[in-house]
Amino acid sequence: MKIICVGRNYEAHAKELNNKVEVSPVIFLKPETALIPNKQPFFYPSFSQDVHFETELVVKICKLGKHIEEKFAHRYYKEISVGIDFTARDVQSTLKAKGLPWELAKGFDGSAPLGKFIELSSLNKPIQDLNFRMKLNGVEKQEGNTSQMIFSVNQIIAFVSTYFTLKIGDLIFTGTPAGVGPVQPGDHLEAWLEDEKLLSVKVK
Repeated sequence: MKIICVGRNYEAHAKELNNKVEVSPVIFLKPETALIPNKQPFFYPSFSQDVHFETELVVKICKLGKHIEEKFAHRYYKEISVGIDFTARDVQSTLKAKGLPWELAKGFDGSAPLGKFIELSSLNKPIQDLNFRMKLNGVEKQEGNTSQMIFSVNQIIAFVSTYFTLKIGDLIFTGTPAGVGPVQPGDHLEAWLEDEKLLSVKVK
């Protein structure tokens, strides 16, 4: 099972980190050990002093596919959720300055808390018009709508499947809107898709 992540997929988020807006999706991977089931805690890593939350829509692949055309991409997912892409920002900055990959900052154990999955059909809305939000200690920190994505879910699937065969159960973290920020031990993060709370995670 692969965890495929998209970086810089919301223009406002790219700008808040002083990153340019890319002409094709920025892709990185997380290992399966990055996953945290809903309601399990996130343990703050000893190698970072600046871990940030990034709230994202997550799509679960339901069908084997390679070289998927964008017009057929909707056939490859039925369930969606929200997740957190925890990022060791200080580690990432050091790696980026050296021109090195981000995996140590993005793919460490527990860096991908994952909410409960729901059927997309139950929402009666297209995947590119979904609201999601995250509260930190009861205060809303991030909110976005999937219409704000630079690259749509179907575009992402078409692009990624050119390079990687998508398998049943693979997850795609589709990028985060503006508002990312740091967490500390003792914090509590909750995330909603439309009006349903799907994710709850405490930082220890």
